[in-house]
Amino acid sequence: MTRIFTTLALLSLGLFLAAIVVGLSIGDLYHQPTEATLRWRGVHMLTGTAAALAVVFVHSIVVTYFVGTSRWCKEVTETYRLDPSPLMRSSQLKRKTFPWSVLGMLAVVGVGALGAASDPGTGRPDTASMADVHLLAALTGLAFVAWTYFRAWLNILANQSVIQEIVAAVRVIRDERGLDKEEAPQTNMAATP
Repeated sequence: MTRIFTTLALLSLGLFLAAIVVGLSIGDLYHQPTEATLRWRGVHMLTGTAAALAVVFVHSIVVTYFVGTSRWCKEVTETYRLDPSPLMRSSQLKRKTFPWSVLGMLAVVGVGALGAASDPGTGRPDTASMADVHLLAALTGLAFVAWTYFRAWLNILANQSVIQEIVAAVRVIRDERGLDKEEAPQTNMAATP
């Protein structure tokens, strides 16, 4: 999971950064915008929307990972009557990760809302004054989302250690009971001529 998560997190952060760069290179939207400026505004809006969706997607994967692995730890612990402390650690890691994921998702929603507030296409007065607020929120949001990814990554690593501990305990039990020993294949002597 760490390789998949790291790859997706870096891609979403790259998309987020690309949206910021495109936003900074738009030009003046508020005083006689040119056709090129309006076109770049559209590119910025699409890139920002894609970045927001990517952040929500990555955090959704994190939440799904912890829901699934926590359930797996519970079922295996109950089935093999293992020490419940690894299960408790997995549940605690899940509970520690969820708030970061939700906050990361809310951060990009906030950046997008401030972007909409700064869009002169809405016809609202004083949208130009919101442009700097949107830029500050985007830069802060990028750093904050990167931090939420880092926290999730640390918790994923810790959870993988818990899973390995449970798998090792199950392996010992299965070896003691002889559950994984392969039986020699029996040949059917009557079928051979």
